Amino acid sequence: MAPSLRGGTLAGTEAPHVAVARLGRFERLPWRRIILVVLGIVVGGVVVLGTLRTLGLDRVEGGYSGGAWRDFIVQGAAQGAIFAMIALGYSLVYGILRMINFAHGEVFMAGAFGSFFFADAYAKSGFLNRSPLLALAIVTLVAVAVSVGTAVLLERLAYRPLRNAPRLVPLITAIGATLFLQNAFRGFFGPQPYGYPKPTVLAGNITVLGVQIQRTQLLVLVVAVICMIVLQWFVATTRTGRSMRAVAQDREIASLMGINVDRVIVVTFAIGGVLAGIAGVLFSLSFEQVQFTMGFRPGIAAFTAAVLGGIGSIGGAALGGFVIGLLQAVGPPLILTGFGIPSVFSLKDAFVFLVLVLVLVFRPGGLLGTGEAEKV
Repeated sequence: MAPSLRGGTLAGTEAPHVAVARLGRFERLPWRRIILVVLGIVVGGVVVLGTLRTLGLDRVEGGYSGGAWRDFIVQGAAQGAIFAMIALGYSLVYGILRMINFAHGEVFMAGAFGSFFFADAYAKSGFLNRSPLLALAIVTLVAVAVSVGTAVLLERLAYRPLRNAPRLVPLITAIGATLFLQNAFRGFFGPQPYGYPKPTVLAGNITVLGVQIQRTQLLVLVVAVICMIVLQWFVATTRTGRSMRAVAQDREIASLMGINVDRVIVVTFAIGGVLAGIAGVLFSLSFEQVQFTMGFRPGIAAFTAAVLGGIGSIGGAALGGFVIGLLQAVGPPLILTGFGIPSVFSLKDAFVFLVLVLVLVFRPGGLLGTGEAEKV
């Protein structure tokens, strides 16, 4: 039986414009927001469930004591302080040149290696324990000099000739510089780790506000906080700091205003080298060894911290470093232990990167960024 006509359409069929209208309403649904809400609920539920289950465990069942949690937090804060100092170098360079200097981890490694030979000689002569403050000051100055020299040479030889090249070219060059520096130090000093001497004055613990903390960890936290305050003051108040902010806003306009852009860029790399050298000494005193690969994992963690806090932001890099350090130390045992996952601390890097992905999904600009995705 042939279909009958009703109002100009075939009976039993739907008008095309009606179907298009329904499809349009379907497409106009805020799917991204819906997915983010659902994902947030799932992630929040997993975190809350894992935390409650972990805190409900006793020592026999694999739980942790209150003292263990305090140790995790202090360790995470000290490690995060080192990450923050390295991350500041990433953010400073990115803020000026809009490029990621992946070789910055090797700048950190070079400073640690440079200081090792002086620290080792001072330890063998007894000077490290007789005059620990003077010895550590000299060792730190050597580390800073080596890191600054490495950073400035990288800028002059590897990055300056490519300053007007497409952004992917300096990125590839930075990766190549990383591999070159790693293999150069391996060729000069061998693949084996070297034990980094620590003065006896830094051995043992000290009580701060009723909390037991290692002397080395206290030194790391104090020095890192001082460096961050000085850097913030330098960028905010000095003439060079204002020049750095002007170049970060617009290099061409800054050049027309009489600012020596090349000098500002060199100073930026040098400041990053200073922070990397100090971080190298603090890291070596904390873990008591140096190796040609020691810059890779802290460098990746620091880059993650810079992105997490908001790439190009000094405050964001500092905040991101402490957050990454605390996440590595506290996150796996707090959330994963409750689900019965073995060897939770071996998953700390995967855990941190998962958190980074989630933060960038919900806030692409980072914690202190604009909230919008940044092209890198």
